[in-house]
Amino acid sequence: MATLDDALEPLLGRKAAQQLAEFLGIRTVDDLLRHYPRGYNEGMTVRRTDDEPPQEGEHITLVGVITHAEAHPMRKQANHKNSNKKNYNNEYLRVTLGNQRPPVTATFFNARFIKKDLTEGTRVMLSGEVEFFKGKMQLTHPAFLILDPDRPKNVGTKSLASIAEASKKVHGEVRLSAFERSYFPIYPASAKVQSWDIYACVRQVLAVLDPVADPIPESILRQHDLMSEDEALRAVHLGETDGERRRARDRLTFDEAVGLQCALVQRRHGEQAESGPSGPRRTDGLAAALLRQLPFELTAGQRDVLDQLSVELATTRPMNRLLQGEVGAGKTIIALLAMMQMIDAGYQCALMAPTEVLAAQHARSLREVLGPLALGAQLGGVDGATRVALLTGSMSQAQKREVRTEVASGEAGVVIGTHALLQEAVEFHRLGMVVVDEQHRFGVEQRDRLRAKAPAGVTPHLLVMTATPIPRSLALTVYGDLETSTLRELPRGRQPITTRTIFVSEHRTWLDRAWSRIGEEVRSGRQAYVVAPRIDETDDSGNAEGAPPSVTVVELFDRLRSRQLAGLRLGVMHGRLPADEKDAVMNAFRAGDIDVLVCTTVIEVGVDVPNATVMLVMDADRFGISQLHQLRGRIGRGAHHSLCLLESRVASRSRAGGRLTAVAGTLDGFKLADLDLAERREGDVLGRNQSGRAIGLKLLSLAEHRDVIESAREFCELVDEHDPDLAQHPGLATLAARFTQTDRIEYLDKS
Repeated sequence: MATLDDALEPLLGRKAAQQLAEFLGIRTVDDLLRHYPRGYNEGMTVRRTDDEPPQEGEHITLVGVITHAEAHPMRKQANHKNSNKKNYNNEYLRVTLGNQRPPVTATFFNARFIKKDLTEGTRVMLSGEVEFFKGKMQLTHPAFLILDPDRPKNVGTKSLASIAEASKKVHGEVRLSAFERSYFPIYPASAKVQSWDIYACVRQVLAVLDPVADPIPESILRQHDLMSEDEALRAVHLGETDGERRRARDRLTFDEAVGLQCALVQRRHGEQAESGPSGPRRTDGLAAALLRQLPFELTAGQRDVLDQLSVELATTRPMNRLLQGEVGAGKTIIALLAMMQMIDAGYQCALMAPTEVLAAQHARSLREVLGPLALGAQLGGVDGATRVALLTGSMSQAQKREVRTEVASGEAGVVIGTHALLQEAVEFHRLGMVVVDEQHRFGVEQRDRLRAKAPAGVTPHLLVMTATPIPRSLALTVYGDLETSTLRELPRGRQPITTRTIFVSEHRTWLDRAWSRIGEEVRSGRQAYVVAPRIDETDDSGNAEGAPPSVTVVELFDRLRSRQLAGLRLGVMHGRLPADEKDAVMNAFRAGDIDVLVCTTVIEVGVDVPNATVMLVMDADRFGISQLHQLRGRIGRGAHHSLCLLESRVASRSRAGGRLTAVAGTLDGFKLADLDLAERREGDVLGRNQSGRAIGLKLLSLAEHRDVIESAREFCELVDEHDPDLAQHPGLATLAARFTQTDRIEYLDKS
């Protein structure tokens, strides 16, 4: 007998076990039984002589004795002019099963190598689609299997031979009962290990599998109307009815959700058990001074989140928190106040941004907000002031050395940078807090590398920020090891953004009106963005399969300055520009020296130009829903009404057109995030092209199973209160192991 933890080699033999391990990563019984079918093939029940006659097109499997077999030459094919292949006179074979009523004929093409096996008097199984010709039933090139117990090896088509081999290994002989099924599972396979091979191994293992102990309590199973673990692992492979297989998949989907949530809960609570730096709130420090000098009042939501952070920063348990909110919801000022609280306690803070543009924007805005509080040991600075340092990869070596010296000495209390912060040469004096902006651009191993620069034995507090609203199911999985805070209200004075769609195939003149509107805004003293999906013709990122090429920034810039926007001051911005050119362009746009910035999504995050009031996104259907919402957030940041225009050549009633209409219909990023998840599936939403489910999940869908994920989270939190090490729940530990004993949890947070 066998258990889920057993290795496969003693059960299947060395060759089969090695192939499963090498080509599919399957090494244990549990691995094999959780390699679920991707579908089911219908129609291989063995038909007896007294069964009802089949219908045209029905897939049947017959057992009988060949009463007649005759080979005929196939018509010779003409050689292709340039073909080097030799032309053989091949044969086709026609056999008759005379014991069937009525008799059945089967025709095999290219039969030169099989006619020696399909001879008169041979008992054979045939499986194929029924046809009728002049009232006579026939099969064309069906699958076949020779049923001869004296043959040492099963001879026939691989699909049937694999089933026969499994039956022979289990029972010592080939039993017809192995074929008497309405459905056969079809597995994810490879060229070396095909679906029928996997099915044969599964049958062989299930025949000797001990009853599987259930990792989920009976009360939970009843609550969610779930079948047992043992039933599910068998029914998902061998269930005869659609209802039985569906219930099995429901149960195994819950297993995946529980395993993932157990892993995340363990990780989160494990990090909280580490020693963090205590930074109690002070009434006489930089945080209090900054709060007093702010030229605006915090919203109620900002005050609530700040109070929450302040309490957690004061403890010796490392904070692990996600702060999400709409574009412009005021996340950065909350992060800055939290960092000042840690600086008051004698620690340094690091803020990591995904791009140099965003890092430079943060450095500039934080210095402006802090004012004299950021002029430590400088003229005009107040007593106890700190410094804000910026470190990016494009800096000269001399500049980097100067910044690294400030950081290592502790003179710089706030250190802002890109991936350059992760370099070994960057050493902190006393790192106590890490802030990661736009977390979806980083992996968890990157933020952990930055946290590792703290003093020995100290795990810095972590604040992760994102302006991309996250659906609840993603918050419980992708960010499942973080507590979540949400800012929903916008700061006072923010103007709403009107969004309109321009379907040029239906309203050709509307695009001309859009260019005119941009000109009107510029003449009123405002500025505009024009966004395109691609840089130039060598850039394929904005092209969609089967669609005409999207417009490029280079082509659009040249056309607009000579035609539609002639006379206006245009600038161009994209990811291939050197860092100093990007800075120069952005500084000019920010200063009002550029009227219209023609750009790619390089301005998606971090660009803050309150005077920009209009944005035109070209070929907007080439962008995702959340990405369009992020882009739209670059306007509406000042006191003037703003307008976002989404141009597209698709039809308004098409699927892509529907997405654009949805974006135009709401400013609620959380609604759009849910729509984005349902529309593009989790692989794309998380920034990965996985053509399927994220993080190695086989059945659990982040888009479809939110209720399952929430139920699993609630259950795992309850278990963790009483058994954090899962010592009393070995079955749950097994479910969690596929996420904790591999790199899947790390991969979970990547994008």
